[in-house]
Amino acid sequence: MTSLILNIVGPDKPGLVSAVSEQAAAFGANWMESRMINLAGQFAGIVHLQIEPTQADALIAALLALDSPELRVFVTLGETAPAAPARLLALDLVGQDRPGIVKEISRLLAERGVSIEELNTECVSGPQAGGTLFRATARLLVPAALEPDTLQRALESLADDLMVDVTFDHAAPDVLTAH
Repeated sequence: MTSLILNIVGPDKPGLVSAVSEQAAAFGANWMESRMINLAGQFAGIVHLQIEPTQADALIAALLALDSPELRVFVTLGETAPAAPARLLALDLVGQDRPGIVKEISRLLAERGVSIEELNTECVSGPQAGGTLFRATARLLVPAALEPDTLQRALESLADDLMVDVTFDHAAPDVLTAH
């Protein structure tokens, strides 16, 4: 099977997902997983499709035909190479909102070879905190050679500098060989 990764972005309106799913179904693609959200009036989605290799080019052409100034469509072939062994760990962060939190956390992770598998962020009213709170949750792929406690200490040190609270869960599954 061929894996396709589809990215779609455009002004939110009814029928966007339907248009994509109709094309996928017309060519016999299997909708494996997706993430979709409305951010500031813009619909953004990422979809993983699997399709028979003989149908992949035709589906790609049909999906790209949906591209317009109002709906941007990008299609990429999925990776098939096995990933290096890694641990899947969870990170939760909360603190006063300010510019640079994601930049600092992601820099620290990248310097240690940690891949961000999934990241969700939001700003919420924090009446007790007297302002806006920034919250982030992440699933991280940590190289098997990096001890979780070492990463946790580095994150806690940075959290002190950023004045945020970090919860690091390394009770997640042990070593993964692929993701």
